[in-house]
Amino acid sequence: MATGDVVSVSNLNTIIEFLTAMVTPALLISATGSLVLSTSTRLGRVVDRVRALEERLSVLIYADKNAVPMYEKRLEVIVDLLDKVTSRSRILQKAMGAFYYGLMFFILTSVSIAVAGFAGVYTWIPFPRWIPIPIGVVGIMFLFYGSILMLRETRMATATVNAEMDFTWELARRVAPKEVASKYKKIETGEYKTKPEISEAPGDERA
Repeated sequence: MATGDVVSVSNLNTIIEFLTAMVTPALLISATGSLVLSTSTRLGRVVDRVRALEERLSVLIYADKNAVPMYEKRLEVIVDLLDKVTSRSRILQKAMGAFYYGLMFFILTSVSIAVAGFAGVYTWIPFPRWIPIPIGVVGIMFLFYGSILMLRETRMATATVNAEMDFTWELARRVAPKEVASKYKKIETGEYKTKPEISEAPGDERA
């Protein structure tokens, strides 16, 4: 290609490099978008859970205490679950905000790379070429902060499930017949296993 052409080989290589650099933040943008979607889904489920617990609490308020097994314990568990899911919803809202901020900074990084590319071609544009680096780092920090919040929310979700399962198991032990409840036992990990039953066939003799 001649030197006097509008687009030289060196200019074409520079353009390709900057286009590649602009596309690079798209990977982080896609990952952040997936996190926003999953966080929004989890927040919707938590809201539904709060409404379900509110309905259960309303039923208990107007119910006969003597007719409901473990009324006081049931009321305590529902209030505790409401506290947990409320904390989860607040954490999810903070995490979603962090992910949206990270998404904004990643898009701004891509735009700043384009501006830095023009500043390299047109020297009259006063734009330092190192600007995209700190902008991208800020976006990554928001992504990291949101991930920490999601980890906290996941641990709280596990605690919520365990608390409800423990109450359900305790209720089952109290209302179930003894011959049914005696087949199960609680182990230290919080899981429940059935005791193995050994049945002998007629005529089976053991040494």
